[in-house]
Amino acid sequence: MRNLLCLLCFLIGTAFAVSTHAEDIPKEQKLALAYLDAYNHSDFSKLNRFYNRETVFNDRTAKRKYTGRYKIVNFLQRARAGVLETKVQVEHMFNQGSLVVIIGSHYYRGPGEQFGKPGKMIELAIPGVTTLSVDTGSQQIKEHVDLLDYETMKDQLVTQ
Repeated sequence: MRNLLCLLCFLIGTAFAVSTHAEDIPKEQKLALAYLDAYNHSDFSKLNRFYNRETVFNDRTAKRKYTGRYKIVNFLQRARAGVLETKVQVEHMFNQGSLVVIIGSHYYRGPGEQFGKPGKMIELAIPGVTTLSVDTGSQQIKEHVDLLDYETMKDQLVTQ
């Protein structure tokens, strides 16, 4: 009987998980996903639309902070020069109002020169948390904060 009850609970849970559609995602998370799509593809023209002159991009663990569309896009263009692939892999996302929290890894693949490993191809998966303060009215990002585990990145670089 207990096994039957467990199976029933599992099937009901699976049915709810399957019935979740894109329209069920809160508008704050939809905006965050659209932003991450442009961010992952280094689509700087789209990223320009997500930022304004008050937008803040803050990598707190690297102690880097940029304010304003021009400075943020300029930083991202410099940081991604020569990088073959970069993306945020979302493992979990939730929001409380306009604050969207993204838990996952930042994945990078590219030449090792940027990491002190000339002549090598480097692949990194840096675990971390990204928070986005979003404005669904203007469809813009007010603040992007990264908290990344750079110790794990250092460990990964040692083995490459």
